[in-house]
Amino acid sequence: MDRTTVAIIGAGFAGLAAARALRSRGVAVLVLEAADRVGGRALTVRSAAGTPVDLGGQWIGHDHARMTALATEFGMTLFPTHTDGTTLILDGDRRLRLMPLTVAAAGLALIRLELMARTATGASLDRVTVADWVNRVPGRRARRLLDVILSEALAIDLDQVSVLALTTGIRSAGGLRVMLGIAGGAQQSLLSGGAGALASALAADIGTAVHLSRPATVITRTAGGVRIDTPAGPVGAARVIVTAPAPIAARIRHNPPLPAERQLAQRHTVMGTIYKAVAVYDVPFWRDRGLSGEIVALDGPVPAVFDISPPGGPGHLGVLVPGRAARELDRLTPPARRDAILHTLARHLGPQATNPRSWHEKSWHHDPHIGGGYSALPTPGFLAAITDAAAPTGPIHWAGTETAPRWTGYFEGAVRSGERAAREVIAALA
Repeated sequence: MDRTTVAIIGAGFAGLAAARALRSRGVAVLVLEAADRVGGRALTVRSAAGTPVDLGGQWIGHDHARMTALATEFGMTLFPTHTDGTTLILDGDRRLRLMPLTVAAAGLALIRLELMARTATGASLDRVTVADWVNRVPGRRARRLLDVILSEALAIDLDQVSVLALTTGIRSAGGLRVMLGIAGGAQQSLLSGGAGALASALAADIGTAVHLSRPATVITRTAGGVRIDTPAGPVGAARVIVTAPAPIAARIRHNPPLPAERQLAQRHTVMGTIYKAVAVYDVPFWRDRGLSGEIVALDGPVPAVFDISPPGGPGHLGVLVPGRAARELDRLTPPARRDAILHTLARHLGPQATNPRSWHEKSWHHDPHIGGGYSALPTPGFLAAITDAAAPTGPIHWAGTETAPRWTGYFEGAVRSGERAAREVIAALA
C-alpha cells in the first residue's frame, strides 16, 4: 500500500493548486488522476503552425489574480482577446444592428437579469428554469438571442438550470457585464502557452507525486484517516481532497456511505454540454474585411465564434457549441461536422475559412473523465442542496471550481478552491 499524508483526487487546477500549497508547507501528497493527462478541463494541443490551441477552458479574466500569478510564475504572459472590428449578430444571412428592437429587447432582459442577480434569493426562483424566464421575453428573435447568449455562458440547455442558479453564478463572477464581457470581463485574456500547458507546468513542479491513469474507486473512512482503492493498489492517507465535479465524484463508492446531504448534492448536479473547435489559418484574414471574428448566430450549427489568435501569429477561430446544438453535431461524422462548421464560417467571414491549416475539435460531454463542461450545475429546485458543497465530510475535503464562492466555474475558482482545501487540511493536521 502506498502511504502519504494527503491524497488528492484529480489533477486539474484545483488538485494541482492544493498539492502545491500543501507541499510548500512540508506536507506529503499523492495526486491520483483517472485520465492519462493532467489539466482536467484544460487541454492544450499544438497546431500545424506550432501554436498552442486550447481545446478546453482558455480565458483569464480581468480579476483572475491567482491564475495570473501562476502564469507569471511559470513564465507565461497574457495577451488580450482580439475585439477590434465589427462583431456579427446574425439571423440567417441577415445582420442585426445594435439598436433594433431585437437587440434592444434582449438587452433590456439582460438588465433585468442583472438586477435580479443583485437581489434575488427566493427559493421560488430555484423552481423557475431559465428557459421559462426567456420564454416570457417578448419577440421571437429577442428570445432566440437570449437563448444563444445564456446557453453559451452556461454550456447547458436552459431548461436544465434555474434562474436562481444563474443569478448566483452571475454574482460569483462579479456581475453580468463581467461574466459576458471581454475587455474588463471574464474573457479578457488568453495564456501565451495555453491553459493546458500551465497545468502541465504545475504538475511537473510537483513531480512524481502525480499518478496518471489511477482512478479512485472506493474511499473508506477509518479511525486513522482514509484508504483509497485504485486499480494500481490502495493508498493510505490521513486526509483526502476530492476535486472532481460532483457527477464524476459520484462514481466513487464510499464506505461507510456519505451523509444524505452529500449524496443529494451529487445526485442533483449535471455537467454542461459543450463542443469546441478551433480552426487555424496562416493569417487572421477576416480582419482585412474589418471584422472582429466574433459571431453570434441565431440559427445554424455555429452559435458563437471568437478570434483567439495569438499576437503576431496565425489566425485562430474558436467555435463554441453548447447543449442540444452540440448533440446535433454528434450525429455527423467528423468530416461532415468539420465541413458544416467551416462552410458556415465562410458564409460570414470569407471563402478562406474553408481551408484552415489545421483543425482541432473536442466534445467534452464525451470525455469519460470530465463528463462535460464548463462545470457542474444544480438541477432546478436543488441549489440549496449544494450550497454547503465545500464542507468537509470527516477526513474528506471537497474542492473544485464548483465549490468556490467566487469565480465558480472558472479556472480561477478552481485554484482558489484547491488552496482553500489545503488550508483546511493544514488546520486539521495541526
